[in-house]
Amino acid sequence: MEFNVLGPLEARVCGTSIVPTAGKPRQVLSLLALRAGRVVQVESLMAEVWGEAIPRSAATTLQTYILKLRRNLNAAGIEATGRTAKDVLETCYGGYRLSADEFSCDLADFQRLVRSGGRALDEDDPRVAAGHLRRALDLWRGPALVDVPLGEVLGMEVIGMREERARALEMRLDADLRLGRHTELVAELRMLVAEHPLHETHCAQLMTALYRAGYPWRALDAFQNLRQALVEELGVEPSPRLQRLHQAILANDVRLETPSFTPYVLTA
Repeated sequence: MEFNVLGPLEARVCGTSIVPTAGKPRQVLSLLALRAGRVVQVESLMAEVWGEAIPRSAATTLQTYILKLRRNLNAAGIEATGRTAKDVLETCYGGYRLSADEFSCDLADFQRLVRSGGRALDEDDPRVAAGHLRRALDLWRGPALVDVPLGEVLGMEVIGMREERARALEMRLDADLRLGRHTELVAELRMLVAEHPLHETHCAQLMTALYRAGYPWRALDAFQNLRQALVEELGVEPSPRLQRLHQAILANDVRLETPSFTPYVLTA
């Protein structure tokens, strides 16, 4: 079975899609796929599909959704694998479980690549890190589960995926900065800062890239823009780490010129 959740939902068995057309069964399938190999409690499935307004017929309706998913498995030829639909989508005590045997998911691939990229950064190998992290980010085909209605359970799962992607992007940019790719990063970082005007890490990365590209005054402008946004929106000043970077740029700190140096963790 192949599941893709980093974008529109895709689920295939023997090359045939098993994604239901209706929204609620899509929610059920998505939650089962994200927790493949684990029992998903009936209460969790009901909370996802109906929230707090669970109808009296919820248990029967949920059983109907499971039956529909099993029919889709049969239609896709699951029996050709030597298993039945009930083997793949099991009824367990208190819930249901989607088998993790011969199961692939782009989210798991993304997380594996991000872990590898993080280890490479820790080992001071930015070239390998950048490669892993770029491949991880390339797996995203749009917002996670963009064509699936999100209830309270899937909504939290998607928030977690977004946070993982944001962290992976930060690390990839860090790796590219360590490789001396500051000039080619300026445009990308400008867009990110425009989209996330309160994001200190992206601002720090933009300031670093601009300084190394020979535009220290633009780096200082980026700091002032962030400071203004923080004061107006939240009533706070930039963090000490960003203020130290600002001071380092004002002082033309020679350490900032070294690609392998991470400037936004400058100490006093």
